[in-house]
Amino acid sequence: METKLQRIIKERGLKQSFIAEKAEITPGTLSKIVRGESIPTLIVGIKIARVVNETVEDLWGDLV
Repeated sequence: METKLQRIIKERGLKQSFIAEKAEITPGTLSKIVRGESIPTLIVGIKIARVVNETVEDLWGDLV
């Protein structure tokens, strides 16, 4: 199942390495989040959302 973050990355042609660097997390951590294998902490979620110009609610709102 494709995650919202995965769809946004594909649609915008973003590189996961770029997002990970800007969000100050490891590429491995981001990869797990993108694949839906891990849920980010609030702080990490906010950082990722800012990098992709979305809100945390838009990316993970269906989890709450």
